[in-house]
Amino acid sequence: MEKKLTISVPEMAQLLGISRMTAYAAVRDGTIPSLRIGRRVLISRAALDRWLAETNRGEAVPSDNSL
Repeated sequence: MEKKLTISVPEMAQLLGISRMTAYAAVRDGTIPSLRIGRRVLISRAALDRWLAETNRGEAVPSDNSL
């Protein structure tokens, strides 16, 4: 089976090694790009990969609520 194109916030938290609360806060304040489909909040794997690459290069601007 191919990789899913999107993941849930709890799945993202597990992948990043952060708490669910921190993951939801990062999505809420726009630090991590997300999309809402109905009541579900999903993170595109491609967008997460880009965000991680930018953060590793120092291009992402840290939010006021640092992770």
